Formats: sequence, C-alpha cells, structure tokens
Amino acid sequence: MKTFTGSCHCGSVIFEIDSDFTELTTCDCSICIMKNAVMVKVHESEIRIKAGEDCLSTYQFHTNTAAHYFCKKCGIYPFHRKRVTPDYYGINVFCLDGFDPEGIPVRVTVGAEMK
Repeated sequence: MKTFTGSCHCGSVIFEIDSDFTELTTCDCSICIMKNAVMVKVHESEIRIKAGEDCLSTYQFHTNTAAHYFCKKCGIYPFHRKRVTPDYYGINVFCLDGFDPEGIPVRVTVGAEMK
C-alpha cells in the first residue's frame, strides 16, 4: 500500500491516505455530478487529517448519513464519509499530491437511485 498526501486548494486542509488504487469511482448522485470528482475508497483507518480539521465544513442531504467535507476557505471538496459504508471515505483523487490516475479503472456508481 502507498501513502499519499493531499490537500484542499489553499492548503489549509492537509491529509494522508493509504491505498493500492485498485479502482476509482464516479457517482451520478446530485452532489457528485455537480462537483465532478473522481474518488478512491479508503477505510477510515487509512485516512489521517494532518492539519486544518477546523477548516472543514460538512454538508449533508437526503438521509443525512453521508458527510461531504469542504474547506471553509477555498471551497474544495477533499473527501466524504460514505453513506452505504460509513466506515469508508471517498477521497477526491485530484486533491492528492503527484497522483496520476492514468491506467486505473474507473467504475461508475449509481448514487442517484439510492433510496
């Protein structure tokens, strides 16, 4: 497993994840379509917030189970706690330093149909 550091755009929120990046995902729910993120799923034990936890704002909707985190300063979405598997996070791979998603399969998830 590799460790990657990530951050929001302004650098206030800094985090690390451990992942093998076996696949990436996109989602067609209303918020994911608008934020256009490509995500990797990591267990809560594989993410560490190193700085800026106080800069995170949380947005929830529908069942209020998933928690979408945004930087209060720059507005970037670095990660969210998942709805169906709340012990996992979806990490916005475009927030990871030096990460190249080329060659990693992308699976489309159907979030819009979740009830």
